[in-house]
Amino acid sequence: MIQYLTRHYDDLLRALAEHLQILAVTLVFSLLIAAVLTILAVYFRRFGEALIQIFSVIYSIPSLALFALLIPLTGLGMTTTVIVLTAYNQYLLLGNFTAGIFGVDSGVTEAARGIGMSTFQILVKVQIPLAKKALFTGIELSVVSTIGIATIAAMINAGGLGTLLFDGLRTMNFNKIILGSILSAVLALGVNAVLKCLEKRLES
Repeated sequence: MIQYLTRHYDDLLRALAEHLQILAVTLVFSLLIAAVLTILAVYFRRFGEALIQIFSVIYSIPSLALFALLIPLTGLGMTTTVIVLTAYNQYLLLGNFTAGIFGVDSGVTEAARGIGMSTFQILVKVQIPLAKKALFTGIELSVVSTIGIATIAAMINAGGLGTLLFDGLRTMNFNKIILGSILSAVLALGVNAVLKCLEKRLES
């Protein structure tokens, strides 16, 4: 395995870079959309609950099935992958974001409203700071989910670490299988550790 690593490190680095690109693009779109939907859910609570139900149904659909549904519209590769992963992330993000915000003590929000704060001001200055734990939990879950499902996206030519795994399975190259699995696990653990550190810094 070490011999394969020294000879093909460039292939491993390229696959890792592609995986990180998928993760970064997906996370940006996921957070932007989830932020907008969370604001709407604060103003229209039933609408937010309906959205969570819809995204829970989407989340229950196997990723390969969603990829297959979108390929005729958006083709193979990055675009289809990002759309599917972003849709999956909305269930994790929106669910945790709204649970955290609505879980803030009603007495605190009423006190803020009593001193003249608007709904948006209460959201930004009171509820979000008090719901940081739930917000970070949603982000951490979405990151781990994205890293895992992005591996499957290699089947639709999206690249990433899944390329190593599927090539290894097809050719029975155990070096690719083992290294692809290790890199995927290390990436998930590493990114999650960074988020944990960031969360602790924000709490301090």
